[in-house]
Amino acid sequence: MAKSMARPVGPVLGVLGGSGVYDVDGLANKEWRKVETPWGEPSDELLFGRIGSQKVVFLPRHGRGHKLSPTDINYRANIDALKRAGVTDLLSVSACGSFREDLPPGTFILVDQFIDRTFDREKSFFGRGMVAHVSMAHPTCACFGEVIAVAARDAGIDLVRGGTYLAMEGPQFSSFAESQLYRSWKCDVVGMTNMPEAKLAREAELRYATVAMVTDFDCWHPDHDHVNVAEVIKVLAGNAERARALVKALAPRLADRKSECATVVCDRVLDLALITVPEARDRTVLAKLDAVAGRVLTNR
Repeated sequence: MAKSMARPVGPVLGVLGGSGVYDVDGLANKEWRKVETPWGEPSDELLFGRIGSQKVVFLPRHGRGHKLSPTDINYRANIDALKRAGVTDLLSVSACGSFREDLPPGTFILVDQFIDRTFDREKSFFGRGMVAHVSMAHPTCACFGEVIAVAARDAGIDLVRGGTYLAMEGPQFSSFAESQLYRSWKCDVVGMTNMPEAKLAREAELRYATVAMVTDFDCWHPDHDHVNVAEVIKVLAGNAERARALVKALAPRLADRKSECATVVCDRVLDLALITVPEARDRTVLAKLDAVAGRVLTNR
């Protein structure tokens, strides 16, 4: 049985690194540790360390060496492991394609909405034996996002505020027809990993935010109608360097985050989400929810 680590005092910054981001520079007391979860293996060991006095926990979403495709990622294990490691605020950095001429490769976008078009992934910690429904109206933490925006400014990174991320299953890139459809929906970027990640982070009561890093125009663009890995990799290196700079700037500012947001109190969303009555709850399922939902399930 996986065990939760001791709960920290103060915020702990978690970072999920996307394509090209497999490590974090500038961490003191770096240590890779295996974290076991009742949901299976996370993508890799977790990297623990500090930037100044701020605790940081990093997880490469695809594993070091990029071993996992978007569909093969165990999203539940990743979020559970980060929660178990004490993370309170989770920054997702993710490579993406752009649907807009004014969002060229190299652009960083603070996403605030998602459309989920994935279909082959486990999307909830809850289900038969313990049902819960959380709100996804505002899927990212606005207060955490404000701190990220300030940190981006400190790091000299131009950050576009707000945008809709279309999550597709992959691993293939979009067809031309799909790309045109998503543009007609007014989506801003397309990626393959932020769903169900954002849903699970919400269920785990983590303050979650996404910085999407544009690597290419999707195939709708007449000059970029064949997205290919070689072209994407050229942009990834520069994006990854700036992503690491963002993390360094964000860590000392994390304490500036407000304790509560006007839109949704991310670390209390389960207070009104549980629907299965106590006498009908499956004890086996409850045991698996010790890290994710232990706060609300203890003594209930």
